[in-house]
Amino acid sequence: MTPQEIERIALIAKNIGIKKIRLSGGEPLIRNDIVDITSRVSDLEFKDVAITTNGTLLEKYASQLKDAGLNRVNVSFDSLNPETYRFITKSNYVDQVKKGIREAVEVGLYPVKVNMVVMQDLNHNEVWDMFQFCKDNGAILQIIELLKAESCPDDDFFDDYHYDIGIIEKKLTKKATDIKTRAFMQDRKKYFLEGGEIEVVRPMDNTEFCKNCTRLRITPEGKLKPCLLRNDNLVDIREPLRQGDSDEELEKLFIEAIENRTPFYGKC
Repeated sequence: MTPQEIERIALIAKNIGIKKIRLSGGEPLIRNDIVDITSRVSDLEFKDVAITTNGTLLEKYASQLKDAGLNRVNVSFDSLNPETYRFITKSNYVDQVKKGIREAVEVGLYPVKVNMVVMQDLNHNEVWDMFQFCKDNGAILQIIELLKAESCPDDDFFDDYHYDIGIIEKKLTKKATDIKTRAFMQDRKKYFLEGGEIEVVRPMDNTEFCKNCTRLRITPEGKLKPCLLRNDNLVDIREPLRQGDSDEELEKLFIEAIENRTPFYGKC
């Protein structure tokens, strides 16, 4: 989609009451027009404009994105160990990601959250090292339980690497000086300890994950996606937009996508 199309879709989203926008991917920073896209979306005056990135280009773009109106950033970063990072990502950008996180904090993109998917025998023993890195550099660690998507039922990766982060939560409960619950974010827990913060995301088999979900996604092909874990209820908005549909007609597509919602994890 072009920056102009993304801007138009964002405007329709705002017109029906959506207050927050997150630019993600894939990897959004590989688009050479990402600053333009960010500026266009930010100019619509959403309550919050955020981005999720793998961080490899964040040092280059952090200041430009801040100037374009970006509020905050999440960086997907699963390991500080170069060999583990290479195994997971098939790349060698550990140092670049570290520099990107520091630069994002420096320019005032707040909060900077580091998303760490915890995986058995890959990085589950690195959580405390990652916490220390985040604390030392002004970022917040967000540990995430590995998720098995319906679209990949035969993928052995989940079975090989799933790790129950409840084990980590028990340790956090003992160590934390304060614990807060984000009631409207699937009852996520935030643990405060040693001058830092760890947020825990446990979506597996969690009806609260569905009950409190208010998100819509747009695929790279311009389809509205009501559920992260499903691909059988998408609503195309790009082609109607390109065919000249009115704002009112495009709003109806958003409503259709919203009405397509059904709880993935059982009845809510």
